[in-house]
Amino acid sequence: MTVRTTPIRTAVVGAGGIAQGQHLPGLRGLGDRIEIAAIVDMDGNRAAEVAREWGAPHSFTVVPDMLETVQPDLVVVCTPPGSHTDAVIRSLDAGASVWCEKPPTLSLAEYDAILEHERENGPYASYVFQHRFGSAARTLRSQIAAGELGQPLIGICHTLWYRDAAYYDVAWRGKWETEGGGPAMGHGIHQMDLLLSLLGDWTEINATMATLGRDVETEDVSFAHVTFENGAIVSVVNSVLSPRETSYLRFDFADATVEVEHLYGYDNSHWKWTPAPHVNPDTVSSWAPTQNLASSHAVQLEELVSSLERGERPAASGHDGRRVLELVAGLYQSAITGRRVRRNQLTRDNPFYWSMNGEHSTIGETANA
Repeated sequence: MTVRTTPIRTAVVGAGGIAQGQHLPGLRGLGDRIEIAAIVDMDGNRAAEVAREWGAPHSFTVVPDMLETVQPDLVVVCTPPGSHTDAVIRSLDAGASVWCEKPPTLSLAEYDAILEHERENGPYASYVFQHRFGSAARTLRSQIAAGELGQPLIGICHTLWYRDAAYYDVAWRGKWETEGGGPAMGHGIHQMDLLLSLLGDWTEINATMATLGRDVETEDVSFAHVTFENGAIVSVVNSVLSPRETSYLRFDFADATVEVEHLYGYDNSHWKWTPAPHVNPDTVSSWAPTQNLASSHAVQLEELVSSLERGERPAASGHDGRRVLELVAGLYQSAITGRRVRRNQLTRDNPFYWSMNGEHSTIGETANA
């Protein structure tokens, strides 16, 4: 296997808070493995200013001009959800791999359209789901795969956050057509991806949702009961109405309970392994992670870049990146129709394949180009 040794030429699309607060520092932290080659933003002045700050030689206001001039190896997409698909497809067609912020797309249809623009040996589109990459999550994933904790039985996946009315003054937020959904799509998707990365694929979901406290088209709270292929049953709650904010996941196995409570990121101190009464308490010490790697954009980015250097498909791409969007689509279909939904029902003849509320097609000419 040949490993790339030259820097990966990288362009960042969208120069807002998430790019400057997470993506650009993560790229800079990789040293000479990365060349920050360009910044793209609709606001040309902001693009130029951020380019100067981070030492990028180019700035642009539109993606096509950047792709033609810079010919990047990697494009990092940090724009609002409604513009993800166009930027990702254009980048793939230009030969660049992509790392895109959540949610990946506004529909399963858009996601699958993107897959058609990948090639067998790359470029690939992958997505920001950083919580699965911390050392504690990696340790638990290995323990589940090895059966060290016994059969998975019960789970809790709760994203209880708070967003005030002013948060929704941003034009694209709270609308099906531009955000794709409410907290299940834009907030809880991180914890749900972590859940799926640990327990695997789900089989059916029964959900309800409501709009209780915010003036939005979408829900501001949802509840779901999810059954997994391994037989586990999980409670999933997503809210933007919860003054004491927390992100809480709990997994009850035959031999242990494993919990993590954090807000926007964790390290090992946020996790707890508790043995069942029949298990020797001394066993707990052998369950603990051997290193303390916090969940972060930087940790996922390092793994992404390592995959690209080896010419391999990165994690959180392909089916591995799609499964959480599939769960969100199933949640919305169940909540809107009042019926239990099976994962195998989310096919092209299902309106919820084409949009999260089953009404508006979010896939346009550009996505099919």
